[in-house]
Amino acid sequence: MTEHASTICIKCGGRASLPAKDLRTSPCLCLRVTWRLRTPREKLGPKRGVISQSVKDVVQSLVDDDLVLKDKIGTFVYFWSLPSCAGNQLRNAYNKLESDLSNSKKRYLELVEHRDNLKRGREDSEERESALEELKAVELHHKKLKEELAAYADSDPAAVQAMKDAIDVAHSAANRWTDNIFTLQQWCSTTFPQAKEQLEHMYREVGITEDFEYLQ
Repeated sequence: MTEHASTICIKCGGRASLPAKDLRTSPCLCLRVTWRLRTPREKLGPKRGVISQSVKDVVQSLVDDDLVLKDKIGTFVYFWSLPSCAGNQLRNAYNKLESDLSNSKKRYLELVEHRDNLKRGREDSEERESALEELKAVELHHKKLKEELAAYADSDPAAVQAMKDAIDVAHSAANRWTDNIFTLQQWCSTTFPQAKEQLEHMYREVGITEDFEYLQ
Protein backbone atom coordinates (compact mmCIF):
# COMPACT_ATOMS: atom_id res chain seq x y z
CA MET A 1 0.00 0.00 0.00
CA THR A 2 1.29 3.47 -0.81
CA GLU A 3 -1.46 5.41 0.99
CA HIS A 4 -0.45 8.19 3.35
CA ALA A 5 -2.84 7.09 6.04
CA SER A 6 -4.92 4.13 6.99
CA THR A 7 -7.49 3.25 9.59
CA ILE A 8 -6.57 -0.42 9.56
CA CYS A 9 -4.48 -2.09 12.21
CA ILE A 10 -3.46 -5.74 11.84
CA LYS A 11 -2.43 -7.49 15.07
CA CYS A 12 -0.43 -10.67 15.08
CA GLY A 13 1.13 -12.41 18.00
CA GLY A 14 4.65 -13.77 17.74
CA ARG A 15 7.28 -13.04 15.13
CA ALA A 16 6.51 -15.67 12.48
CA SER A 17 5.32 -14.51 9.07
CA LEU A 18 1.90 -15.75 7.94
CA PRO A 19 0.65 -16.36 4.40
CA ALA A 20 -2.18 -14.14 3.14
CA LYS A 21 -4.73 -16.98 3.19
CA ASP A 22 -3.93 -17.61 6.88
CA LEU A 23 -4.15 -13.92 7.74
CA ARG A 24 -7.76 -13.83 6.51
CA THR A 25 -8.85 -16.65 8.76
CA SER A 26 -6.43 -16.34 11.66
CA PRO A 27 -8.01 -15.25 14.97
CA CYS A 28 -5.16 -12.78 15.46
CA LEU A 29 -6.35 -10.67 12.50
CA CYS A 30 -8.49 -7.74 13.61
CA LEU A 31 -9.52 -4.39 12.23
CA ARG A 32 -10.28 -1.38 14.36
CA VAL A 33 -11.40 2.15 13.66
CA THR A 34 -9.04 5.02 14.37
CA TRP A 35 -9.19 8.68 13.44
CA ARG A 36 -5.51 9.41 13.89
CA LEU A 37 -3.26 9.69 10.85
CA ARG A 38 -0.80 6.84 10.84
CA THR A 39 2.18 5.83 8.85
CA PRO A 40 1.43 3.40 6.00
CA ARG A 41 0.36 0.08 7.47
CA GLU A 42 2.87 -1.97 5.47
CA LYS A 43 5.63 -0.41 7.57
CA LEU A 44 4.12 -1.94 10.70
CA GLY A 45 3.75 -5.40 9.17
CA PRO A 46 7.37 -6.57 9.40
CA LYS A 47 7.51 -5.49 13.05
CA ARG A 48 4.71 -7.95 13.80
CA GLY A 49 5.97 -10.78 11.63
CA VAL A 50 3.89 -9.95 8.54
CA ILE A 51 5.54 -9.12 5.22
CA SER A 52 4.39 -5.96 3.44
CA GLN A 53 2.94 -7.74 0.42
CA SER A 54 0.84 -9.96 2.69
CA VAL A 55 -0.70 -6.86 4.27
CA LYS A 56 -1.57 -5.46 0.85
CA ASP A 57 -3.03 -8.72 -0.41
CA VAL A 58 -5.08 -9.39 2.72
CA VAL A 59 -6.52 -5.88 2.88
CA GLN A 60 -7.39 -5.91 -0.80
CA SER A 61 -9.10 -9.31 -0.50
CA LEU A 62 -11.13 -8.02 2.45
CA VAL A 63 -12.15 -4.96 0.41
CA ASP A 64 -13.14 -7.20 -2.50
CA ASP A 65 -15.34 -9.25 -0.16
CA ASP A 66 -16.95 -6.07 1.28
CA LEU A 67 -15.62 -6.93 4.73
CA VAL A 68 -13.53 -3.76 4.74
CA LEU A 69 -14.64 -0.40 3.37
CA LYS A 70 -12.38 1.94 1.43
CA ASP A 71 -12.59 5.65 0.64
CA LYS A 72 -10.24 8.19 -0.88
CA ILE A 73 -10.27 11.66 0.63
CA GLY A 74 -7.89 14.01 -1.13
CA THR A 75 -4.56 12.27 -1.40
CA PHE A 76 -5.36 9.90 1.46
CA VAL A 77 -6.95 6.47 1.21
CA TYR A 78 -8.81 5.28 4.30
CA PHE A 79 -9.78 1.72 5.16
CA TRP A 80 -12.15 0.85 7.96
CA SER A 81 -14.30 -1.96 9.24
CA LEU A 82 -17.33 -1.56 11.47
CA PRO A 83 -18.30 -4.41 13.80
CA SER A 84 -21.64 -4.71 11.99
CA CYS A 85 -20.08 -5.23 8.53
CA ALA A 86 -19.10 -8.85 9.04
CA GLY A 87 -22.40 -9.54 10.78
CA ASN A 88 -24.37 -8.06 7.89
CA GLN A 89 -22.37 -10.12 5.42
CA LEU A 90 -23.07 -13.31 7.33
CA ARG A 91 -26.76 -12.47 7.71
CA ASN A 92 -27.08 -11.78 3.98
CA ALA A 93 -25.31 -15.03 3.14
CA TYR A 94 -27.49 -16.90 5.63
CA ASN A 95 -30.69 -15.39 4.21
CA LYS A 96 -29.63 -16.31 0.69
CA LEU A 97 -28.88 -19.88 1.70
CA GLU A 98 -32.22 -20.09 3.51
CA SER A 99 -33.99 -18.83 0.38
CA ASP A 100 -32.13 -21.30 -1.83
CA LEU A 101 -32.96 -24.13 0.56
CA SER A 102 -36.63 -23.16 0.60
CA ASN A 103 -36.75 -23.04 -3.20
CA SER A 104 -35.00 -26.40 -3.43
CA LYS A 105 -37.49 -27.98 -1.02
CA LYS A 106 -40.38 -26.53 -3.00
CA ARG A 107 -38.94 -27.84 -6.25
CA TYR A 108 -38.40 -31.26 -4.67
CA LEU A 109 -42.03 -31.45 -3.59
CA GLU A 110 -43.16 -30.44 -7.09
CA LEU A 111 -41.04 -33.18 -8.64
CA VAL A 112 -42.35 -35.77 -6.19
CA GLU A 113 -45.92 -34.74 -7.00
CA HIS A 114 -45.19 -34.90 -10.72
CA ARG A 115 -43.67 -38.37 -10.31
CA ASP A 116 -46.72 -39.58 -8.39
CA ASN A 117 -49.03 -38.20 -11.08
CA LEU A 118 -47.07 -40.06 -13.74
CA LYS A 119 -47.28 -43.29 -11.76
CA ARG A 120 -51.03 -42.94 -11.31
CA GLY A 121 -52.82 -45.26 -13.72
CA ARG A 122 -49.66 -47.22 -14.44
CA GLU A 123 -49.88 -49.63 -11.58
CA ASP A 124 -49.17 -53.27 -12.43
CA SER A 125 -52.36 -55.11 -13.38
CA GLU A 126 -53.57 -57.75 -15.82
CA GLU A 127 -55.31 -55.07 -17.87
CA ARG A 128 -52.12 -53.03 -18.12
CA GLU A 129 -50.04 -56.07 -19.06
CA SER A 130 -52.55 -56.97 -21.75
CA ALA A 131 -52.51 -53.42 -23.15
CA LEU A 132 -48.71 -53.41 -23.24
CA GLU A 133 -48.64 -56.71 -25.11
CA GLU A 134 -51.15 -55.37 -27.63
CA LEU A 135 -49.11 -52.20 -28.08
CA LYS A 136 -45.97 -54.25 -28.69
CA ALA A 137 -47.76 -56.32 -31.35
CA VAL A 138 -49.02 -53.19 -33.11
CA GLU A 139 -45.53 -51.68 -33.13
CA LEU A 140 -44.05 -54.85 -34.66
CA HIS A 141 -46.76 -54.90 -37.33
CA HIS A 142 -46.13 -51.24 -38.11
CA LYS A 143 -42.41 -51.91 -38.47
CA LYS A 144 -43.09 -54.80 -40.86
CA LEU A 145 -45.39 -52.66 -43.02
CA LYS A 146 -42.73 -49.94 -43.23
CA GLU A 147 -40.17 -52.50 -44.43
CA GLU A 148 -42.57 -53.79 -47.09
CA LEU A 149 -43.36 -50.27 -48.22
CA ALA A 150 -39.64 -49.51 -48.56
CA ALA A 151 -39.29 -52.48 -50.95
CA TYR A 152 -41.76 -50.80 -53.33
CA ALA A 153 -40.25 -47.35 -53.03
CA ASP A 154 -39.01 -47.43 -56.64
CA SER A 155 -42.59 -47.99 -57.82
CA ASP A 156 -43.93 -45.02 -55.95
CA PRO A 157 -45.83 -42.74 -58.40
CA ALA A 158 -44.07 -39.65 -57.10
CA ALA A 159 -40.66 -41.32 -57.49
CA VAL A 160 -41.51 -42.50 -61.02
CA GLN A 161 -42.62 -39.02 -62.03
CA ALA A 162 -39.43 -37.54 -60.59
CA MET A 163 -37.39 -39.97 -62.70
CA LYS A 164 -39.37 -39.02 -65.83
CA ASP A 165 -38.76 -35.34 -65.18
CA ALA A 166 -35.04 -35.98 -64.71
CA ILE A 167 -34.93 -37.92 -68.00
CA ASP A 168 -36.61 -35.04 -69.85
CA VAL A 169 -34.06 -32.59 -68.45
CA ALA A 170 -31.15 -34.85 -69.43
CA HIS A 171 -32.62 -35.40 -72.93
CA SER A 172 -32.95 -31.66 -73.53
CA ALA A 173 -29.42 -31.04 -72.26
CA ALA A 174 -27.95 -33.75 -74.54
CA ASN A 175 -29.63 -32.31 -77.65
CA ARG A 176 -28.56 -28.82 -76.65
CA TRP A 177 -24.91 -29.88 -76.51
CA THR A 178 -25.31 -31.85 -79.75
CA ASP A 179 -26.50 -28.67 -81.42
CA ASN A 180 -23.50 -26.81 -80.01
CA ILE A 181 -21.15 -29.45 -81.45
CA PHE A 182 -22.72 -29.17 -84.92
CA THR A 183 -22.40 -25.39 -84.73
CA LEU A 184 -18.72 -25.68 -83.77
CA GLN A 185 -18.07 -28.15 -86.61
CA GLN A 186 -19.62 -25.78 -89.10
CA TRP A 187 -17.52 -22.88 -87.80
CA CYS A 188 -14.31 -24.93 -88.02
CA SER A 189 -15.10 -26.05 -91.58
CA THR A 190 -15.75 -22.45 -92.66
CA THR A 191 -12.74 -20.99 -90.86
CA PHE A 192 -10.22 -23.74 -91.66
CA PRO A 193 -11.29 -25.30 -95.02
CA GLN A 194 -7.75 -26.49 -95.73
CA ALA A 195 -7.73 -28.57 -92.50
CA LYS A 196 -10.75 -30.72 -93.34
CA GLU A 197 -8.93 -34.06 -92.98
CA GLN A 198 -7.25 -33.05 -89.71
CA LEU A 199 -10.61 -31.92 -88.29
CA GLU A 200 -12.36 -35.16 -89.25
CA HIS A 201 -9.54 -37.15 -87.64
CA MET A 202 -9.90 -35.11 -84.45
CA TYR A 203 -13.69 -35.64 -84.43
CA ARG A 204 -13.25 -39.41 -84.66
CA GLU A 205 -10.74 -39.40 -81.79
CA VAL A 206 -13.26 -37.75 -79.46
CA GLY A 207 -16.11 -40.04 -80.54
CA ILE A 208 -17.91 -37.79 -83.05
CA THR A 209 -18.56 -40.15 -85.97
CA GLU A 210 -20.87 -40.00 -89.00
CA ASP A 211 -23.77 -41.54 -87.04
CA PHE A 212 -23.57 -38.81 -84.38
CA GLU A 213 -27.10 -37.34 -84.24
CA TYR A 214 -29.74 -35.76 -82.02
CA LEU A 215 -31.53 -37.96 -79.49
CA GLN A 216 -35.09 -38.85 -80.44
